[in-house]
Amino acid sequence: MSGIVIKTFEEIEKMRVAGRAAASVLDFVTPHVVPGVSTEKLNALCHDFIVSRGWVPAPLHYHGFPKSICTSVNNVVCHGIPSGQEVLCDGDVVNIDITVIVDGFHGDTSRMFLVGDVDEKSRLLVQRTHDAMMLGIDVVKPGVHFNDIGVAISAFVKQFGYGIVRDFAGHGIGRVFHEPPNVLHYDAGFSRALIREGMIFTVEPMINMTQEWRVVVDARDGWTARTVDGARSAQWEHTVLVTSTGTEILTQS
Repeated sequence: MSGIVIKTFEEIEKMRVAGRAAASVLDFVTPHVVPGVSTEKLNALCHDFIVSRGWVPAPLHYHGFPKSICTSVNNVVCHGIPSGQEVLCDGDVVNIDITVIVDGFHGDTSRMFLVGDVDEKSRLLVQRTHDAMMLGIDVVKPGVHFNDIGVAISAFVKQFGYGIVRDFAGHGIGRVFHEPPNVLHYDAGFSRALIREGMIFTVEPMINMTQEWRVVVDARDGWTARTVDGARSAQWEHTVLVTSTGTEILTQS
């Protein structure tokens, strides 16, 4: 897998700053994720928070994406577009995906939110998806294969009868929003490139409540990806730095 950038000390320091910035946006918006709020309102709150600090909301106008954050509700797997007509209801689950550019470097993270009184099956899906992400991160260290991340996530998830989305992957990140490698969250059945110290990439599994892993992208907007069977989906995301002994999560609050 060619083209993977090994970050310099100076670049790593800037990525730490960007990662903390992205996490702070999620911390800021958390108390606003309640029944009755529109996803457009959440977008406006995050946008204003970001630009008031001199940062740049990376999704805005990225390949034509029209908003500053992604809001993916219930059966939306990823890339949900905030809308004034989409109002969160009691019992919803929503992923908010934040990427900010600080001094030329990207910080990328997402978090699941439970809106009001959420049913137990959905709560478990959200918690287990977080656990799956952390298990994937835990295997990362120099000398292991990228596929080992997917192996760890798959081994955990399969016991619950969930499906792991294959159409989207984690990615390298730095000065560029998306760069090599692609980080698969399922067991691809073969070894990929070796992980090396100084790499920075995201781990962001998307887990569906049923075994169906396929998604469909809305033809009207070209972005919104939904489960094909209407089942709920969950996603968490951290940006991680590979250290000499393991990882440092750059987007930890």
